[in-house]
Amino acid sequence: MSDKPRHLVQSVRKLTATTFVIRIDRHAFRALAGQHVTLGPHQFAINREFSIYSSPGDPYLEFLIIARPGSETACALHQAKPGDEVDLAGPYGEFFIADPGVRARRYLFVATGVGIAPFHCFVRHFPELDYRLIHGVSRVEDRYDLADYARERYVACVSREEGGDFRGRVTDYLREHPAESDRLCYICGHSAMVANVYDLLRDQGVPSDNLLTETFF
Repeated sequence: MSDKPRHLVQSVRKLTATTFVIRIDRHAFRALAGQHVTLGPHQFAINREFSIYSSPGDPYLEFLIIARPGSETACALHQAKPGDEVDLAGPYGEFFIADPGVRARRYLFVATGVGIAPFHCFVRHFPELDYRLIHGVSRVEDRYDLADYARERYVACVSREEGGDFRGRVTDYLREHPAESDRLCYICGHSAMVANVYDLLRDQGVPSDNLLTETFF
């Protein structure tokens, strides 16, 4: 019999009709802020990669997920109930901030949609961070857990309606507000956005050594 701990769902918190935060038991699971895992319902056919939304210091694990049509794993997790078991593996990835020197750097975070998850983890774990977060969303309601960010450091680029901090995409915002070349830039979201922002920041003088990317599929 395996002595591996069982990860049970504690809660599923609905943010919009399709986006939610699932909280599960942590047990002794350890990860660096920004890393991801593979997650799915117990003995489900396919587990998917999800960045950790909670802080490494939290007594639970949380994941910010969108249940799109065709994403069977995300949709199944959307329907999970407290007490349901999930399968977890990891952590994986090198999209993280290490502790040494964290107070001495200035950061630019660029995300679309649920690609904000690792940045939420960063900000919760390192409250002293000198950061600016550019978040691209379709609707005002997609500014997930807005209160968790310093308001003067968060910019919502809303593409489909008024009411955000900027009307348009993150690339539109960055063209009007170029990045400082000394910023350490983290980019997370769908592949086209990541590629476009990477090229734009390079054109603005940010060296490639200061650009880290994570693609959400």
